[in-house]
Amino acid sequence: MYRIKTMNKIAPVGLSKLPKERYQVGDDLECYDGAIVRSAKLHDVDFPSDLLAIARAGAGTNNIPIDRCNKQGIVVFNTPGANANAVKELVVASLLYSSRDIIGGARWVREQVDAGVEVSTVVEKGKSAFAGPELAGKTIGIIGLGAIGAKVANTCIALGMQVIGYDPFLSVDTALGLDIHVKHTTDLDVIWKNSDYITIHIPYNKETANTIDADAISKMKGGVRLINLARGGLVNNDAVIAALESGHVARYVTDFPDNRLMNTKNVIGTPHLGASTPESEENCAVMAARELMEYLENGNIVNAVNLPSVRMQRSGVCRVCIIHKNVPTVLTSITSSFSAAGMNIENLINKSRRDLAYSMMDLDTRVSETMLSTVASLPNVIRVRALM
Repeated sequence: MYRIKTMNKIAPVGLSKLPKERYQVGDDLECYDGAIVRSAKLHDVDFPSDLLAIARAGAGTNNIPIDRCNKQGIVVFNTPGANANAVKELVVASLLYSSRDIIGGARWVREQVDAGVEVSTVVEKGKSAFAGPELAGKTIGIIGLGAIGAKVANTCIALGMQVIGYDPFLSVDTALGLDIHVKHTTDLDVIWKNSDYITIHIPYNKETANTIDADAISKMKGGVRLINLARGGLVNNDAVIAALESGHVARYVTDFPDNRLMNTKNVIGTPHLGASTPESEENCAVMAARELMEYLENGNIVNAVNLPSVRMQRSGVCRVCIIHKNVPTVLTSITSSFSAAGMNIENLINKSRRDLAYSMMDLDTRVSETMLSTVASLPNVIRVRALM
């Protein structure tokens, strides 16, 4: 019986994918093999020694202590693409909000009514204050052509926009799914210099922090409109505020508002609505549950943020899963241990991701706890488990 702790309210349709005869699911478990989390902050949570994996029902994993998970051999999953349509639709709304002052216009109409004015008599005179440009024919720069960025790109083409997508790591599958009219670049300056609108869809980390800063903004066209529904730290607030005050940036739409931003003219802030749809929450929960099941029951890794994607058909009698450091001779020492014990490895796969590596071996016999302890004690081995 696997134990799964829910650390937020998780959509029932996702939890229903975990068969009750094999999984105990609850938010009050103290010892657990896996966890599903949305926004709960885990940096100060003491993980039980049994914890094997954490699945984030969403894309970002800033709320999870990845470095500590690496040291403890805990696989961290996310659910890329599950919320892509929800975010794409909010980008479309943001494009319209940033172009035409729909929010200001709606507020003005309400103010007229509240003041006792017959609003139908003043709309023709008042509407000019809220006018703005159309999207068709304008150029949008999209930073990141992952699941979300690719959907945004194709939708913007359908809206009649010119689209430039920046992604130095564009996958073949994504490229094949892009509209042929999307122009791809690996040079951010192309985005800065040519875009009327810029939207950012990349993960937040040390390398991507402040991707949009004062230097980037200085290269942008005057009157550019910026959209950030990814992570607050991708955009330097000081730089954006200065550019808004000077008029160089016409409007900034962010899903990560703070008081300073909201006290700046031409900022539109939303309360982290990017993936806040019932469909998105259900998609994320289902994907998170399936990722946990596949890893716990078969050892396969799909959509991990700290380990490589590894999948292998089951064969043999027993599967041994090993998380270890990505250094020379580790794999040799592991396989030699099994050979010395007279165990035959029928199938093997080994992949690495930065400092960590993951190996799966299907053996022709069951493995004793003593044998597992022997392998676990080898230098640079972090975690070992057997699946019968």
